Amino acid sequence: MNLGSLEGAVLPILGAVIAGGVIGFEREWRGRAAGLRTHILVSLASALLMLAAMSQADWAFRALPDENIVTDPTRMAHGVLTGIGFLCAGVIFRTGFSIHGLTTAASLWITSAIGILFGAGLYALGTAATVVTALILIGLRLINGRLPARTVVDAEVCWERREASPEPAIEAALKAIDEDARHDRFELIDGQTVRRTWRLKAAEESQLKRLAEQLCAIPGVVAYSLDPRDD
Repeated sequence: MNLGSLEGAVLPILGAVIAGGVIGFEREWRGRAAGLRTHILVSLASALLMLAAMSQADWAFRALPDENIVTDPTRMAHGVLTGIGFLCAGVIFRTGFSIHGLTTAASLWITSAIGILFGAGLYALGTAATVVTALILIGLRLINGRLPARTVVDAEVCWERREASPEPAIEAALKAIDEDARHDRFELIDGQTVRRTWRLKAAEESQLKRLAEQLCAIPGVVAYSLDPRDD
């Protein structure tokens, strides 16, 4: 690809930037670490690499004498989608029972795929993929907000090690919110503090506020954390 053929790269690059911006805006709005700039760069990089693969005949290298070189742009697509997996893995983390960042990782993956589509000149398919992805991320979240749902919460409570353990009172407070609250692990910190985690479901924020007040009132409790899971 020389300077005279750069005009043909404008539309793929512009489409990739717009697609990454549309998807990244939703993640930025949700306050995710991988937001607007990350998605734009992922989409743009995928499009540029695919454009380069589509123009392998213009690469500055010399073939060996009497050799027939066969190019395959799909190998670049495979490499891009494999490499983006490392970036996606960086936004996934586990807290207690919950795994966060799966939606952001999936949005990065689909953004890379859309960039490849624009780089390959499949503008209609890339545009359709952008619209469908935006509807999934934005539209379905709006629908979920109107449906009756319960938020999964990771609860972590610490108390002093003593003869009279406050654990029964803690479990009673948790089960008042969710009868099916499940415990996870025990930890002993510095030989003085016991830390334990549970997973429960809460229907509304007022339940978490009431639970926080109850935990504060239990003798021996020195720290607690209530972490609602939101991907």
